[in-house]
Amino acid sequence: MLLQDTTFTLLEGRQRPRETRDLYILGALFSGMLAKAAHDVRDPYTAMTHARTGLLCARNAESAPLAAWIGGIQSLVAFWAGRPHEALAYAQAAAAEGGTGTVAVWLASSEGRAWAMLGNEADSLRAIERADDLREHVQADELDALGGMCLFTTARQLYYAADACASLPDPAGRAGVMHGRAEAYAGQAVTAYESAPPAERSFGDEAGSRTDLAIARVRAGDLEGAREAATPVLDLPVTQRINGVVRSLTSVHRAITASATDSRVAGDLQEEIEAYCRTPAPALPR
Repeated sequence: MLLQDTTFTLLEGRQRPRETRDLYILGALFSGMLAKAAHDVRDPYTAMTHARTGLLCARNAESAPLAAWIGGIQSLVAFWAGRPHEALAYAQAAAAEGGTGTVAVWLASSEGRAWAMLGNEADSLRAIERADDLREHVQADELDALGGMCLFTTARQLYYAADACASLPDPAGRAGVMHGRAEAYAGQAVTAYESAPPAERSFGDEAGSRTDLAIARVRAGDLEGAREAATPVLDLPVTQRINGVVRSLTSVHRAITASATDSRVAGDLQEEIEAYCRTPAPALPR
């Protein structure tokens, strides 16, 4: 908040045109980061407020990639708030901003997850394939050079694909197709995160990859394998029990219930998930 306030205070003063653009770029970046932080503590209203501020700054800076990045954050917030139609609209609108960097891959991947939440397998898989094609033609831009949240890595792309496939049911007559895809994508994502340099790791997305792997294994009847996949997530400290992690573990709980498995392993895993989710990060004093 301090950096954002300082930036906006400076914008109220006088500076060279180039410095004004730089300040707007900083304002967009800081607002985007605050939006993500608000989302992590399960406050979508505040997250969207910061994102709208960031979008205004990006437009004032005349930075299409930055405006697209803010749109990706809006799609992310809407997705985890359970509003897939809104998430889809934000992703598609942001993609129209243009850009050849990894933000374009992020938006296509976000669209794939949103379509999956809506139960649209065909459009979800088309979006995942489009993300693959965009990855092959990425031309790094100023956002990619910043790294961190601004860089959509291959590991994150694999996680989004796993998330989409884990959300989709297996159509009649094709038992195991979707959970097979989810397990393959999730396994690749976990491996990619484990071997990634520290600057490209994300405990939240890595946790999501592991929970997608657990869901795929539950659907395949491999409860021991599901427990193995979920254990590193359940070992995360309270400070890392952010919104996305808690919701991802809740999806594992639902998958176990839907599997109608009454084994002890299933029951124990559900109890562990319930205990974990009892004290999420937003419950900690701020």
